[in-house]
Amino acid sequence: MAQRGRPGLTPKQKAELWHRWKDGESLSEIGLALGKHAASVFSVLRTHGGIAPPLRRRAPCALTMCEREEISRGLAAGRSMRAIAGGLHRSPSTVSREIARHGGRTGYRAAEADATAWHGARRPKRCRLARYPRLQRLVAEKLRLEWSPEQIAGWLARTFPQDETLRVSHETIYRSLFVQTRGVLKRELRTHLRSHRVMRHAKNATTKGPRGQIIDAVSIRERPAEVEDRAVPGHWEGDLIAGSKNTHIATLVERQSRFTLLVKVAGKDSQTVVSALTHQVKHLPATLRQSLTWDRGMELAQHKRFTLDTNFRVYFCDPRSPWQRGTNENTNRLLRQYFPKGTDLSIYTQADLNAVALRLNQRPRKTLGFQTPADKLQASVALTG
Repeated sequence: MAQRGRPGLTPKQKAELWHRWKDGESLSEIGLALGKHAASVFSVLRTHGGIAPPLRRRAPCALTMCEREEISRGLAAGRSMRAIAGGLHRSPSTVSREIARHGGRTGYRAAEADATAWHGARRPKRCRLARYPRLQRLVAEKLRLEWSPEQIAGWLARTFPQDETLRVSHETIYRSLFVQTRGVLKRELRTHLRSHRVMRHAKNATTKGPRGQIIDAVSIRERPAEVEDRAVPGHWEGDLIAGSKNTHIATLVERQSRFTLLVKVAGKDSQTVVSALTHQVKHLPATLRQSLTWDRGMELAQHKRFTLDTNFRVYFCDPRSPWQRGTNENTNRLLRQYFPKGTDLSIYTQADLNAVALRLNQRPRKTLGFQTPADKLQASVALTG
């Protein structure tokens, strides 16, 4: 019997998801709050291009459920359509059409009529770019020139002030790019945006709370010289490698020996990553727990807890300077042989990751004089033991 997939998100959970996304929370943070994997959150967001679908509302002129119940009671009492309409302050033709659409005098049921009308009202309005081909063509041309949607909207208003058919807001352009069900702008046009994002992000996603800055981060510039010259073992570099569906693996590389540890992480949020790293590195001898150099990613925002639990001193690279942990960057490139880009990394168990790390650690390295990382680390530990 085939296994059933994970249950989907309820309407209430989806509403909370969009609220948290708009508030600038990460996929992992939203997943933790909803008790769902970050990939499930990503799937919902990606479907809508990161743009919350508008809440459906009844048209002001539409019949309400209460009015439909009055119609049903009036029919049961044998009243005429004109009398029913008068009691509702509605046109007799409105009541007549309502009854005819939903079963006639004998078959009319208020609840069924209301549900059918609500479902039948789902008629998506064609967006402005779909209605005006010339406008669509001009927007696509400017996107290919790397113009931003805001620049395009401003240019159109300035260049064609008298032509209302050549007006469009930058938000409409973004929606047409990220919500592909609109089908008016080709997916490849997204590659011309400066951000190269696959979906729209909240405006305050990088400014909410401590996001974008790590509290009490110790700069790599304060790292002892013994770390830089690889004089002693126990100093590591770390990072996350990313896969599809917002999945990740944590990678740790010992600087002197190039010995690699791979750690399964269930999400990218700091609590999850720090807990997973702590569990793995606690198996290392104390002499191999000296320091860890990490990029500026917020996944290690809880570095103080990590230091307290493991005795690792944590140093952070300068912003946009991944080359400062070049050993780890090089190792991550080697790991792509086993985890190609676009792979769903959640399918691998910790045992699978250990097996890949073992292969890497038993492979001779030119930089080590063709010793293996495992042999080099073992020899270093023996000297310091």
